[in-house]
Amino acid sequence: MSNHGQFPVFSRVLHWLMALMILAMLFIGVAMVASVGDYHRLVSIHRVLGVAILALVIVRIVNRRLNPPPALPPTLSRLQHVAAQASHILLYGLMVALPLVGWGMLSAANYPVAMFGPFVLPPILPHDPMLYAALRSIHTVLAYLLFATVLAHLGAALLHGLILRDGVFGSMMPWRAKPVRVADELPEA
Repeated sequence: MSNHGQFPVFSRVLHWLMALMILAMLFIGVAMVASVGDYHRLVSIHRVLGVAILALVIVRIVNRRLNPPPALPPTLSRLQHVAAQASHILLYGLMVALPLVGWGMLSAANYPVAMFGPFVLPPILPHDPMLYAALRSIHTVLAYLLFATVLAHLGAALLHGLILRDGVFGSMMPWRAKPVRVADELPEA
């Protein structure tokens, strides 16, 4: 294991909070489609979580600009660097796009985007049943893409943590990683 820089505490808190929220959103989305009896309760939770994710991803983008992530280890190839960069851009793009498409979808259906109590978000698109149908399909495709991207992200994290052991996995862990010198890993003669 090599010593790799660690994300600031605030970045790690945002990451894990949003990871839990996104996983909850994906499972709630699946449950909404599969359940008729609980649909309205689930969709009300889904809406609030979606808006919270949108707000937090904006905070996260600003935080990432102010606190850039640690550099990737030099042992990674150029292709791996590009793949890591592209996957993060895709994740951030989906975290912005999915809530906006959902909000637009509800606006086009002329459904109020009720949050809690009397707080209702304004519509962002005009009422249009055809637009609603298109956005509903787009929302579904983007949700599947997010699910696949989250699985790829998890797979990459496990690759770094269990196989490469290059410190990338530990850089986002909630605990403080103890730096390990390369000499500490060498077997004794």
